Amino acid sequence: MTTRSSPARLAAPAFIAGSAVFHYLGPAFAVLLFARLDVFGVAWLRIVSAALVFAVWRRPWRLVRELAAPHRRILLALGVVLALMNTTFYLAIARLPLATVGSIEFLGVIALAAAGVRSSRNALSLGLAVAGVFTLTGVRLTGEPIGFGFAFANCALFMLYLTLGHRVATTGTRDGSRWGGVDRLGAAMLVAAVVTTPLGLAGAAPAFGHPGWLLAGVAVGVCSSVLPYVTDQLAMARVRRATFALMLSLLPAAATLIGLLVLAQLPTVRDLLGVGLVTVAVVIHQQQSPHIDGEEAECGTSGSARPV
Repeated sequence: MTTRSSPARLAAPAFIAGSAVFHYLGPAFAVLLFARLDVFGVAWLRIVSAALVFAVWRRPWRLVRELAAPHRRILLALGVVLALMNTTFYLAIARLPLATVGSIEFLGVIALAAAGVRSSRNALSLGLAVAGVFTLTGVRLTGEPIGFGFAFANCALFMLYLTLGHRVATTGTRDGSRWGGVDRLGAAMLVAAVVTTPLGLAGAAPAFGHPGWLLAGVAVGVCSSVLPYVTDQLAMARVRRATFALMLSLLPAAATLIGLLVLAQLPTVRDLLGVGLVTVAVVIHQQQSPHIDGEEAECGTSGSARPV
């Protein structure tokens, strides 16, 4: 059991690092696309293109037929959350720097990580993460109140995504496949595409007359809603929800770096200090023992998640 769980714990940080990069790389390109299409249209292109990729790649409807009614309701809820979360995130980054929105988004992650603190070392790690995020954020509501409103709405929705996503990742399939979580994610993305169509299709319509814009929208979808969500599912299946939440403190750092490289949003000394604090928090965070990890892996394959 220890032999199997050790590679899992080693793989999870790599998946999370990949998720952190693509989580903001796609939105950074989306910001550039805002000059051509409205926010709702870009959000629709992101979600629908991702849904089409999942439909062709995984054909998720095959798995949905064998799920019990409660699991189908979870997928439906996750699809609605994905639609609302992606839309509010884009409405926020259209008004605020990417690093600021990424930092606010992580406040919900801190709340989930706090629920799983079980040692003084993890408490210190969480404290450093909190300090780093607040250092990065520097919230001034008088500057752009609507933007901050969307950012905090996205924060709440991101918490729901992590909670529902972890349940999806740790729900077992009949054949025991580790790709079951990805298939269920694909089904949820199809739901998200349906939810966003009434609001976003009209805004995306101009892209159908400009192949370059359409291709850019598809690229945003792959970078934003396929690669990061797939790596999230693979990581969630390997670690506890609180551990996954704390490791996502890489998100503000990734947002700051990508904001600099893609959008020329130059970080301040305060930004760099915040990035350093959250990075140290991730380094000193202590994973659960192999015995508990193994128990959770068994629990995940049996159809239910271990409570945090």
